[in-house]
Amino acid sequence: QVQLVESGGGLVQPGGSLRLSCAASISISSINAMYWYRQAPGKQREWVASVFSGVSSNYANSVKGRFTISRDNAKNTLYLQMNSLKPEDTAVYYCNAFHHGTNYWGQGTQVTVDP
Repeated sequence: QVQLVESGGGLVQPGGSLRLSCAASISISSINAMYWYRQAPGKQREWVASVFSGVSSNYANSVKGRFTISRDNAKNTLYLQMNSLKPEDTAVYYCNAFHHGTNYWGQGTQVTVDP
């Protein structure tokens, strides 16, 4: 069983920054890939970014160049640095990990970008 707990969301003005964190209950060094997803009101959950144990990462086109995903295996924590935020980034952000055949999700953290 893996527990994922997100934090760091909030209200920010357009152009602002936030850093999301996702603390895992196990050593994430044993998890190859970890992900951030988001779900805006009335829309389906969408993939945002991925990071792998080899430190490579991938991003959705909508956030490329503005968001940075990273992981700190020593702290068992996944991060999402979000810069140049836009109103369309408003959503609940979830971290995700697939471990030993089971897909795990956190409870989500709300990000609102509004003047």
